[in-house]
Amino acid sequence: MGKTIEWPDFAKVDMRVGTVVEVSDFEKARKPAYKIKIDFGTEIGVKKSSAQLTKRYQKEDLLGKQVVAVINFPKKQIADFMSECLILGAVEGDDVVLLRPDVKVPNGLKIS
Repeated sequence: MGKTIEWPDFAKVDMRVGTVVEVSDFEKARKPAYKIKIDFGTEIGVKKSSAQLTKRYQKEDLLGKQVVAVINFPKKQIADFMSECLILGAVEGDDVVLLRPDVKVPNGLKIS
């Protein structure tokens, strides 16, 4: 179990729901990954992320799917790609299962 945090610490993490609008292979990544564009609605817009989802998901399976991502981390350079958000998933070794709403919700909806 991780270190206990206080509510104000958790409140700083901005997690939102967005819809995957573009997926491509990330050939320069050290481990197999996709470059993903996610639409978080008109207020936030489209953000890019790199995700190691190739073991469980095909590119075409991700298109149109809603995901949960942290949108307020600093941008991170990964090879020649700038990741702007972190898609959340349950991780076991190199296998990732996406955290997703079980019904469609508006893009940009805040997780709390």
